[in-house]
Amino acid sequence: MRPKGWVAVLVVAAFVLGPSGAADAKHPIKIGGQCDRTGATKLIGVELCPGVTDYIRLVNKKGGVLGHPLEYTEVEHEYRVDRGVEAYERLKRDGVIATLDYGTPIVYALSPRHMEDKIPAITPGFGRADSLDGEVWPYIFSMAASYWSQVGGAMQYIKDNGAKKGAKIAYLYFDNPAGREGIPIIERIAKKEGYQLRHFAVPSPGLEMGPQVIDITRRLKADWVVAHLFGRSPSVSVKEFQKAGFPLNRVISLVWGAGEADAEAAGWDQSQGYLGLQFAAVGRDLPVIKEIIQMYKDEGKEAPKYVGGVYYNRGVLIGAILTEGVRLGLQNFGEPLSGEKVKKGYESMKNFSLGGFLPPMTVTPQDHEGGGWVRIYQVKGKEWVPVTEWIRGYREEVIKLVNEANKKK
Repeated sequence: MRPKGWVAVLVVAAFVLGPSGAADAKHPIKIGGQCDRTGATKLIGVELCPGVTDYIRLVNKKGGVLGHPLEYTEVEHEYRVDRGVEAYERLKRDGVIATLDYGTPIVYALSPRHMEDKIPAITPGFGRADSLDGEVWPYIFSMAASYWSQVGGAMQYIKDNGAKKGAKIAYLYFDNPAGREGIPIIERIAKKEGYQLRHFAVPSPGLEMGPQVIDITRRLKADWVVAHLFGRSPSVSVKEFQKAGFPLNRVISLVWGAGEADAEAAGWDQSQGYLGLQFAAVGRDLPVIKEIIQMYKDEGKEAPKYVGGVYYNRGVLIGAILTEGVRLGLQNFGEPLSGEKVKKGYESMKNFSLGGFLPPMTVTPQDHEGGGWVRIYQVKGKEWVPVTEWIRGYREEVIKLVNEANKKK
C-alpha cells in the first residue's frame, strides 16, 4: 500500500507496427518524474505535469524514440522534501535512467544521490543555480534559466526601462530555499548599478503580505519590485499592490508567479500590467501544441482549457527535453541506454527549439543551463503577452557567481 498522497501516472505506448504490419516495438525506456498536484505548489503542478505526460503520449503515438516506447512514471510528492526523496528512491528502484526533479528544496536534497547514482536530473527554471557548471555537477541539468539568470533578466529589463543609480529596488520573496536562491545575484547586480536594494521575506504559506507591501510602497517607496513568489502567494501580492496603489507595470515576477492561474486567482482585471518572466513560449499557436490538440480530437476528447497556457507549455518543454536526451543518447551512444548515455545525450543538444518554443538551446558539458534566456510577458486583457524578445541579463555576473559558488577561478 502506498503512502497517503502518492499518485503515479504511467505513460506507455502500444506496439509500433513495422512494415509487415506485425508488432515490432523495441523494449520500453523507463524515465520518471515528480509532481505536486496536491501540495503548496499544486496551482502549478496540475497544469505543468499533464504537459509532460501529454508530450510523452504524443511521442509514443508517433512510434516512440527510435522505435522504443517511453515508459514515464510520475510520483506525487506534495512539494515535501521527505516525499521527494522517497519518490526518487522509488523511481530508481523501478529502473528509470533519467528524471525530472520538481522543486528547489527537493533538488538540493537529491543532488548528492544523483551524483552517486549517475542518474541525470533535469530541473528546468528552478533548483540550484550553481549546477549551470556541468563539470562540477555532471548529473544536474537546469535546462532553462536558473533563478540567477531569471533575476539577471529581470534586472536587465529594469535597467532598460529607466532605472538609474540610486533607484530603489525591492526583492519580495517566498522564504524558503527557492525564494532565497535569488538573493546573492540581486545583491551583486544592485551593488554594480548603485541601486538601493531591500529584501522582503514572505513566510509560508504566503497568504499574508500586507505588512511587506506597506513597507515597500510607503517606507521604501520602491521604484521597482522583483517578486519571487509561487503557489498561492503571487495572486496575494497582486491584490496587495493594487490595494496600495502601486503600479503593476513596476512589479516583475520570476517564472513561477507568472501563469494564467496566478492572474485568475487575483482577478484578470486586478492584474493588468503585471510583468512576468517566461522560459517557454505561451499560447496554442505552436506546432507541437497543435499536434497535442489534434491528439485529443483523435481520441474523441476536447483539449483541456490549460493546454497552451504558461505552466502547461513548460510541462511540454520538460517532456521534450527528457525525450531529446533519450533520443540523442540512443542515436549517438547506442544501446543499452543508461543514465550516463542520457547525460551525454543532453550534453549533445544543439540549437534545440521545439519549433519556436524557446530560443535555440545548446547544452554542453560546461553549460547545463543552455544559455539562460528569458522573455518578459505582461498581463493584457486575459492573457500573457510578450513585451520583449528573448534576452539575457548580466551573464558575466551570473557566471562569476557560479564559479564562486563552486570555488572555481
